[in-house]
Amino acid sequence: MSLNTADKVFLAVGLIDFAGIFIWIGVCLHLAYTQMDLMLDHLKNSSLINTFAPLRQGGLWGRLVLIGSISSVIAFPGFYLKRGSVNAEDLRCFTGSLKRKLVMLQWGGLILLVVMVCIGVVAKLGFV
Repeated sequence: MSLNTADKVFLAVGLIDFAGIFIWIGVCLHLAYTQMDLMLDHLKNSSLINTFAPLRQGGLWGRLVLIGSISSVIAFPGFYLKRGSVNAEDLRCFTGSLKRKLVMLQWGGLILLVVMVCIGVVAKLGFV
């Protein structure tokens, strides 16, 4: 069975996205295991993060949820500041390089998710 060009592109995009998700999870876990204390220290006055903080004892999944929550707060601070669940002073004092990493992590995860959904829609509709 021979694949046409569209099938090859579809397969390549799917494999790259799938690999990207595994790399993204690895980077999340690396940050969760090496920088978690620093992140929680910077966000100690934020009620949302304090709610999720016990998840750091929840193994891999707990740490992934916690790092996702922290990166979401750092990437979209206005949403959380309006609701009063994050302290503005905590965000202002957050480390610059770590902040950039978390924002890139958040946007990278969102992009990978959107690509995966688009691949699923294309496959479900039978375009490829």
